[in-house]
Amino acid sequence: MALAVDAVKRVLVGRPLRSNQLGETLLPKWLALPIFCSDPISSVAYATEEILLVSGFGGAAYLTLSKPIAALVALLLVVVVASYRQTCYAYPSGGGAFVVSRDNLGATAALTAAAALLVDYVMTVAVSVVAGVVAITSAAPSLQKHAVVLSVGFVILIALVNLRGVRESGRAFAVPTYTFIVGVFLLLAFALGHELFGHLPQAVSAHEQLTRSTDVGGLATVFLALRAFSSGCTALTGVEAISNGVPGFQPPKSRNAARTLVTMGGLAVTMFVGITVLAIATHARAYASGSPSVISQLAAAVWGRHSVLFVVFQIATAGILILAANTAFSGFPTLASILAQNRYLPRQLAARGDRLVFSNGILLLAGAALALIVGFDANIDRLIQLYIIGVFTSFTLSQYGMVKHWRRELGTARPTERGRIRRAQAVNLLGAVATALVLVIVVITKVEHGAWIAIVAMVLLFLVMRGIRRHYDAVSDELAVGASGPAIAPSRNHAIVLVSKIHRPTLQALAFARSTRPFSLDALTVGVDHEATEALAREWDAHGIDIPLHVMDSPYREITRPVLTYLRDVHRASPRDVVTVFLPEYVVGHWWEQLLHNQSAIRLKARLLFEPGVIVISVPYQLRSAAGREPST
Repeated sequence: MALAVDAVKRVLVGRPLRSNQLGETLLPKWLALPIFCSDPISSVAYATEEILLVSGFGGAAYLTLSKPIAALVALLLVVVVASYRQTCYAYPSGGGAFVVSRDNLGATAALTAAAALLVDYVMTVAVSVVAGVVAITSAAPSLQKHAVVLSVGFVILIALVNLRGVRESGRAFAVPTYTFIVGVFLLLAFALGHELFGHLPQAVSAHEQLTRSTDVGGLATVFLALRAFSSGCTALTGVEAISNGVPGFQPPKSRNAARTLVTMGGLAVTMFVGITVLAIATHARAYASGSPSVISQLAAAVWGRHSVLFVVFQIATAGILILAANTAFSGFPTLASILAQNRYLPRQLAARGDRLVFSNGILLLAGAALALIVGFDANIDRLIQLYIIGVFTSFTLSQYGMVKHWRRELGTARPTERGRIRRAQAVNLLGAVATALVLVIVVITKVEHGAWIAIVAMVLLFLVMRGIRRHYDAVSDELAVGASGPAIAPSRNHAIVLVSKIHRPTLQALAFARSTRPFSLDALTVGVDHEATEALAREWDAHGIDIPLHVMDSPYREITRPVLTYLRDVHRASPRDVVTVFLPEYVVGHWWEQLLHNQSAIRLKARLLFEPGVIVISVPYQLRSAAGREPST
C-alpha cells in the first residue's frame, strides 16, 4: 500500500527536492508577480461590480456615487501599497502583519492580525474561485447549475499545483495573469478608440431599469455610499501577501519584493480606475447573481460577444479570478509556518514537504475553502459579504505597528537619517488612520449581511491559537531538564509478553523479552473463547515454555480492559517498578493484506501509551510480502 501511495504521490506532486535546493525555489520579480499578486490584480474584475451593485440599490440616479467612491478606493490602494513597501524593507524575514504586530504591539495584537489574515486567506480562495466560475457561467450559462462542482474542482487543482512547488505554480499561473493584464489594457485601448473615432457602444444592461431596493436621502444616502465604498475595497485584498513572502524572493530580497509590490500597485490602480470609468461610460449594470458580470458586459460591448477577443478575454478573466486564490495559497502556508514556529499553531505546519513547500498548510487552506464554498453553495454575493474585514484588521494593526517601529528607530538614528524615518512614519500613520476608518465602515455596513460570521471565525481562531501556545508552553516546562529533579531509575523491570497463540512472532517476542534480563517475565493471554484458551494452555505445556502463562477471562470478549486490569494490579503492587509490555506483531507488505487481519495490537498499543508506569515495545515479525525474503527463524 505504501508503494502505491508513494507512486501516486510522485505523479501528482513530483520527485522530492533536497533541503539544499531551497535556493533554487527563490523567485525572480516576473514570476513573483503572478504568485503573490494575482489576488489584488484580479480584484479589479469584481471591485467595480460591487460598487455598481450597491450604488444601484438606491436607483439609477445613485450610480453617480461610483465615481468618487472608485477614486477613494484607488487613493486608499496607493496609500496601502506605499505603507507595505516600507514593511518589506523593515521586516525582510517576512511574516507581515503578524511579525510587525508581535514586535511592536504585543502578542494579543499579533494574534489578532494573524487570525484576521488566516480567515481572509480562506475567504480569498472561496471568493476568487467562485468569481472565476461566475465568469465561466457568464459565457456559458448552462454551466450555472454545476457551479459548486466546478468551484470544488478548481480549488483541488490549484492545491495540487502548489504542492508541486513555488516555481511550478508560478509558471503555471503566469500565463493567465499576464494575459488578463494585457487583455484589460487592450479593452481600455479599444474603448478609447471607439470614443475618439466613433461611438462607444453601450453595455447589454444599459437600458434596464433599476428598482430602488433601499432607503435613500439624508443619512440613508450616506450609509449607502459607505456600504458601496466598503464593497469596493475588495480591490485591496491580497496587497499584504508580498510582505508576508519576502524570504521567497531572489536577492536582494527586500528590494525585489518592494519593486514587485509597486508594480502590482500601479497595475491594479490603473486597471481598476479604467474599468470603473468604462463601466460608467457604457452604463453597465451589476446583477446580484453576478451573471453576466460587469467586466464581461464591457468586453462584449467593446469587442462583440462572438468575437475572438471576447472569448479569449473571458477565458483570461476566469483564469485570473480562479488563480487569484494562489495568492492565498502562497500567503496562508507561509504565515501558518511562522505561527507554528512561534508555537501558536501545530508544529506540523512548519514542516516543508517533498517539494520544499509547506504542504500541510496548503492542504489545510484547501479544506477550509472547500467547506466554505459548499456551505455557501458557491454564491458570490453571499461570500463577498464575509470578505475584507480580516484584511483591513491586519492592515490597521500592521500600519500602527510600523508607526511604533519608526518611533523606536528615531531613538537610535543618526541626525541625517531622522528626516527619512519621519517621512516613513508619516506614510504608515496615514495608512493606519485610513485603514482603521475603512475597517469601521466595513464592520458597520457588512455585519448585518453576514460579515459577523468572519468576525466569529477570527475570535475562535484567536482563542484556539492562544490555547495551542499555552499547551506547548506547559509541555515545554514539564519536559525541561530539572523541572522535576533528576530522573529516578525504576527499582525493577517486570516484563509481560502478550500472547494470542503460539507461533513464530510469539516465540520471537518471548526470546527478545528474556534478552532484556527483566526482574520477572510473564506471559499474558485474554480468554475470549474457553476452548481456544484451554488449547493454548495445553500447547504451551507441550512446547515446554518455562515462562508462566496468565489467563484473564473476558466474558464480554474484550481485549483491552482485562489487559489494563492485570497491568494496573502489577503496577499497584510495586509502584516504583516499571512494567514493560512486549507486543508480538507480524507485518504484511500489501495494503489489501492489512484488510485481512484485525488491528487489535495497534488499538491496544494506543491505549497502553496512556498508562502510567507502563512501557510498550512492539516486536515486529516481517512476513515474506513485507521483507521480500524467507521469514526469519
